[in-house]
This record gives sequence, structure tokens and C-alpha cells, in this order.
Amino acid sequence: MEKYYYILLNIATFSVPFFFSFEKKWMHFARFWKPYFLAIISVGLFFIIWDVFFAYSDIWGFNDQYLLGFRILKLPIEEWMFFLLIPYSSNFIHYSLEYFFPKLQLSKTATQIISIALLIISLGVVLSNYDRLYTLCSFGLFALLMLAQIIYQWKYARRFYLSFILIYLPFYFVNGALTGSYSANPVVYYDNAENLGIRVGTMPLEDSFYCFSMLYSSVLLFEFLKKKMNLDQPIRINNGHKNN
Repeated sequence: MEKYYYILLNIATFSVPFFFSFEKKWMHFARFWKPYFLAIISVGLFFIIWDVFFAYSDIWGFNDQYLLGFRILKLPIEEWMFFLLIPYSSNFIHYSLEYFFPKLQLSKTATQIISIALLIISLGVVLSNYDRLYTLCSFGLFALLMLAQIIYQWKYARRFYLSFILIYLPFYFVNGALTGSYSANPVVYYDNAENLGIRVGTMPLEDSFYCFSMLYSSVLLFEFLKKKMNLDQPIRINNGHKNN
């Protein structure tokens, strides 16, 4: 049964948000599937290329003990599924919070201050650890995203900064399951010479910043595609009526 560990983790994480996407009493999220999946797949392709590069560079690898054994470009099929199923489930939490708590958001000023602080911190980490490739890439990409947020002041960050706190809880469990918290050996192992060596539970600190960049990027693209496809209707709809 060990070989089904990673794929069952993917399916278990995805199943509940997928099931509730079809309900029509509340937000009926399935109506946004076209732009949502397109956003996730587009952003996911970038991170798959990143993943392939790091796998070929031996910055991380995968333990066959917990895999079905089918690989494409050194990535197990479970890892390919990860970039579709985990962002879907994670950002479903964000849009559920938007639906059930529409007034829950930061002020513009608070959002800008947080973005500036995060940019300074991430740039500091990059400049002091430029010789560690995973650290450089994860914090560097995060810094670029924060810089763009500061310049363009996207309104979505006002909610997403709060949503990510809740998203991080299942992410911590899932990534912990992949990095050895609940198994005899980790599913994903790292070359610690290429990261800070700081662990949140069993996962490298870099994973948290990489996760934020992937999820927030897909939210930004989803919101853009919604408008392009004339689907820019509120998430919060009850019985076909918009709530103000």
C-alpha cells in the first residue's frame, strides 16, 4: 500500500473541494471552472518547469517507496497531479472565505505595508543567500511578486493575505506528509546545501514562499481570465441574486 501514499494524499486533498464545487445552493464554484482551470494549468506549467529543473539538478528528488513508479521528465505522475489538484483545493478555500465572509479583508494601507515588509525581508534573504539555489529562486520569485503587488496594488491581496493564513494549515499537513512528518521516510527529499536549512515541521521554509507565489499568481490570472471571458460576476450569489 505504501506505493499509493502520494496519489492518495493528492486525491484526499482534492476530493472535498471538488465535491462542493457542484453545489448550487451557495457559491456554485463549478461555473468558474473554465478560467479557474486555465489559470491553474498555466501557472502550474511554470512551476512544473521549475520542478523539472530542480529534479535534474538533484536539488530535490522523490522516494520510489511511496510512488506508483511512472515518471515523466524525472517527475512522478503524482507530482504532475500535485500542480493541478493542490492549487485547486487551496484557492477554493480562498474563494469560500470570500463567499461566506465578504467583508473580511485588509485595508489598502495595511496591505501595502505588509507587501513592503515582505519585499524587504525576501530581498534580504536573497542577497544574503544567493549561493543557495532553492533559496534564491523561491525568495527571489516571491520578492518579484511583492514588488509587482506594491506597484499595481491588486485588490485581491487584501483578501488573499488573510486567506493564506487558513490555507497554510492544510498546506502544512500535506507538505509535511510529503517531507516525512507521517511516514518512515520522506516522499520528497532535499539537498540542504541549496536551502536555508530552516524547517517548518519537516518542510523547508522555502516551500512556504514557493506555495504563496504559486497560489497568488493563479488567483491573479483567474481574476484576469474571468473578466476576459465575461464571467466577472461575484462569487457571493444566493439563489441567483447578488448580495451587496
